[in-house]
Amino acid sequence: MGIVDFLKGQLLEIIEWTDDSRDTLSYRFPDDDKEIKNGAQLIVRESQQVQFVAAGKYADLFNPGKHTLSTENIPILSTIMGWKYGFNSPFKCDVYYINTRLFTGNKWGTSNPVMMRDKDFGIVRLRAFGTYDFKIVDAPKFLKEVAGTDQNFRLDEFADTMRSRIISVFTDALATANIPALDVASRYTEMGEALLPIINPAVTSKYGIEITSFLLENVSVPPEVEQAIDKRSSMGAIGNLNDYVKYQMGQSMTMGGEASAATTSAQMGMGFAMAQEMTRNMQQQNTAAAPAAAAAPAAAGLEVLTPEQAAQTLGVSVEDVMASITAGDLKARKIGSAYRIAKSALEEFLKGA
Repeated sequence: MGIVDFLKGQLLEIIEWTDDSRDTLSYRFPDDDKEIKNGAQLIVRESQQVQFVAAGKYADLFNPGKHTLSTENIPILSTIMGWKYGFNSPFKCDVYYINTRLFTGNKWGTSNPVMMRDKDFGIVRLRAFGTYDFKIVDAPKFLKEVAGTDQNFRLDEFADTMRSRIISVFTDALATANIPALDVASRYTEMGEALLPIINPAVTSKYGIEITSFLLENVSVPPEVEQAIDKRSSMGAIGNLNDYVKYQMGQSMTMGGEASAATTSAQMGMGFAMAQEMTRNMQQQNTAAAPAAAAAPAAAGLEVLTPEQAAQTLGVSVEDVMASITAGDLKARKIGSAYRIAKSALEEFLKGA
């Protein structure tokens, strides 16, 4: 082997990299301790960029194409290396290939609940997870802040590195957007699109990447908040509680007579008691006569009284009223499986008493 052939073997004349892994973000070209020849060919394919690093400093950046390395197209490197009048000898330099294609379907998620202020629930804890797509848009920033000097920085390493950083940016964006928890949990697609303009400036300036799509697949609140939401939904479905109780009473009156009269009366009395209690709270009446005053309108609307209402009016127990009905002292009718006492009958009974 001649001296010329030996020297050629020690120099890099063509620099190129073909990626067949589909998950490599950055790749440091292996020089095997060889020097780069003056006039060497640098080949950069589509979806690639090449970053030169010399003496620990970021030098020239090359986009797709075929480049001949000379003083004219590596001005930053020439300044770093001190080539004021051009160079003729080989040189040492680290060459990093950056994959600029779009990386899709990357998962993110909160390992711990995110604390946020909410106008409906006060301070609430949220858990969230989803996916995002990204691409590298600032090679020097990405190499400096994320990949470092790793010779083959892959997507799985990036996921581990960036997961906590993405969550931190997401938390800040959520707080800035001031979006209610109920909206976050029900409008995933709109939320992701709304958060993108807030998240992107942060991740681009810090890590040199751009998130092109940010999707929320699930947002959950603590069990106690879920119960509060369910209760609020239930009350909204019921609407007017008094009308709801009357409807329930009407349904029980039309059912067959397998249940005992006392059981049905107790159920209906409980329903009226709930309606009366709601009425008292809404009217803010605190006097002792409030229960009787609330019961009277209900009875007037029905034109009949339940044994419980009669007992309340008379100031006796329900058992005493039922005994009076059985003995014939108090007139009542059995409708369905429940006794009903006419108002007129009760008035005659009171006059007799």
